Amino acid sequence: MGVIIREVTTLSELKKFVGFPFRLYKNNNYWAPPFISDELKTLKKETNPAFEYCKSKYWLAYKDGKIAGRIAGILNDALIEKWGVKKARFGWIDFIDDEEVSSALLAAVEKWAAENGMEAVEGPMGFTDLDEEGMLVEGFDEQGTYPMIYNYPYYPEHLKKLGYEKEVDWLEFEIKVPAEIPEKISRINDLILKRSKLRLLDAKSSKDYKPYIPGFWEIIEEAYENVFGTVPLTQKQKDFYTAQYFGFIIPDYTKFILDENDKVIAVGVAFPSFTAALRKAKGRMFPFGALHMLHAIRKPEKLDFYLIGIKKEYRGHGVISILMNEVNKSAIEHNVKFCETSGELEDNKAVQDMWKHYEHRQHKRRRCFIKNIV
Repeated sequence: MGVIIREVTTLSELKKFVGFPFRLYKNNNYWAPPFISDELKTLKKETNPAFEYCKSKYWLAYKDGKIAGRIAGILNDALIEKWGVKKARFGWIDFIDDEEVSSALLAAVEKWAAENGMEAVEGPMGFTDLDEEGMLVEGFDEQGTYPMIYNYPYYPEHLKKLGYEKEVDWLEFEIKVPAEIPEKISRINDLILKRSKLRLLDAKSSKDYKPYIPGFWEIIEEAYENVFGTVPLTQKQKDFYTAQYFGFIIPDYTKFILDENDKVIAVGVAFPSFTAALRKAKGRMFPFGALHMLHAIRKPEKLDFYLIGIKKEYRGHGVISILMNEVNKSAIEHNVKFCETSGELEDNKAVQDMWKHYEHRQHKRRRCFIKNIV
């Protein structure tokens, strides 16, 4: 029996769409499962404010009566307007090692994109830059992380055979936490704070960040304005992501630097690695997922560095060193040995230069593929 492609049109089908990777990666020790509830909120028009300027369709591939793959197609009007490109996106792509399946899935997106006047298809990408993006092309035997995609080695091989080429790559690094912070570095950082009239936010809980959330988003918008694939976020989207993530913020690993007027000028956000906890939770926060997450927070083995942002006028003034060393202090205190970065565009030398001061290795590479369809 050949491959049958069916568009997802009901909540029941959407749950099957979200659930498929749990079966595909059931025996894989590297995949980091998402929270099912978060996936549904992101994919449903009723709950994701990105649908104010995005359109999407989801498809499931069936073979021999069983689900064999899935894919999302996304049209982002804000992306088209900002970058002046007629590109559709594919995301949430997973499939068994069967070229007939992968071909049928991508053909569905390509046909839909062409019908809507698009000239190319790229991916995997999400609705925004804060969704998972980039297909793993190196590092398949490395532990996956919550904010990044993990996939089998055959995925990129299928895409290449279907005419997809590299558009951009992201690199990821594993950083060894130093045994101690040199006293000289601490003195220099204290001097920078004093001379620049800056201070670290003394946060004790996630609630302490609430007054500074608008400033956080200003930093993120400025820092990532010209980064590949980014689009401006609406206030509803900022509220959406704030509700999704800020409740989990951990002061030990999330650092805000404020100026003399109490304005945010730099942010660094890291979390304990939740991969093992997510695998035990099997995608569900309740009844036991929350307990696994709490254990990961209390006894972290590794940190996942999510993002860093600094206002333009403070770049090159040692602020980034202050952020990194504050995170390092907490990591040392909690006996954390390694920190893993999220994806950094391979031409972002400014960020990668940070790691030359640490023992590190570049252990993963992920890729956004593109294919012209006209």
